[in-house]
Amino acid sequence: MTNWVFLHAHPDDEASQTSGTMAMAHERGDRVVEILATDGALGVVPDGLDPAGLARHRQAEHEHAAEVIGIDRIVRLGFTDSGMAGWDSNQNPRAFCNADLGLAAEQVARVLREEDADVFVHYDPRGNYGHPDHLMVHRVGAAAGALLGPQLRVLEGTVNQDAMVEQYEKARAMGLDTGFWGPEAVADDGELIGSPQSQIRWAVDLPEHIIATKYRALEAHASQVSDVGVMLSLSADVFALILGTEYYREPADPGPMRSAWPL
Repeated sequence: MTNWVFLHAHPDDEASQTSGTMAMAHERGDRVVEILATDGALGVVPDGLDPAGLARHRQAEHEHAAEVIGIDRIVRLGFTDSGMAGWDSNQNPRAFCNADLGLAAEQVARVLREEDADVFVHYDPRGNYGHPDHLMVHRVGAAAGALLGPQLRVLEGTVNQDAMVEQYEKARAMGLDTGFWGPEAVADDGELIGSPQSQIRWAVDLPEHIIATKYRALEAHASQVSDVGVMLSLSADVFALILGTEYYREPADPGPMRSAWPL
């Protein structure tokens, strides 16, 4: 049995980014643990809900998604959502983006030790798309991994920029609407989302039933209509095309990319 620990920024990030890998690990009999950095309190507030209750609402959604995926344990670090880049909320001293790096890394390292982790997954150096909390996930994850040493396998979830171009061209040739997805998609910092394929080590292709699990995990986060809602609005073909492979960098073993289970 392999012990996996995933570090994510907000409720729903696990569903959109790594739920397929998590579900496949669970199916193989591995232990799957998620560390969640923030409460997601600055996400979309659904109609009829008091904004003060959003964090609690999203926690319930997250717990439902964890059941769908097969996550064995959730550890909440308890930081406040930093909000998008440039928001006034970035100045909140309790926001994750302002956390003491050493203390936050030790919190994560403590869980890694408790779980006797074999594989630790966090984000690429730009947090995929430049969100302050995602950037901090990378910084904290890298520091925590360094505390554990080289015996810990460290993977960084990312998006394949080269595959985005291929996906877009294929979808357009099929007459399909790709929505927000395309080779010109940029992050909060104005840079392209993700990493070039030359920096990616692993492509985990999700079988059909795992893609269905990923869709149901996203459905659990129904309140987040601005991002999750867009993904759920995609046709089945486009959903599988865009979200049916999960990509990982591996700093200790940088390439070339392999389409395989990363163990």
